[in-house]
Amino acid sequence: MEYDTFTRHKLPVIGVIGNDACWTQIAREQIPMFNSNVAVDLSRTRYDDVAVALGGWGTIVSAENVQNTEELLDEALRQSQQGRSALLNVLIGKTDFREGSISV
Repeated sequence: MEYDTFTRHKLPVIGVIGNDACWTQIAREQIPMFNSNVAVDLSRTRYDDVAVALGGWGTIVSAENVQNTEELLDEALRQSQQGRSALLNVLIGKTDFREGSISV
């Protein structure tokens, strides 16, 4: 609920979420170890709608509107300059991490 805090304190935060509908950093260790994807596969959550519901500005970036990315970034910056938090929910594909790699 960070966006609630951002709104209450008028913090001009711009957040970008890479939404692959999975807890991938956990899944890449859990699935080989336990042969189970329980609790790591997610839906394409509309985090942008959550930001809006909490008083911020949000939008989704997907294959359908990726050509408008510059306009969406400009709008996020405008919102931030007006003291409003902004969130870009970017739908991304799943990736295969190299075994043994570290994610931070």
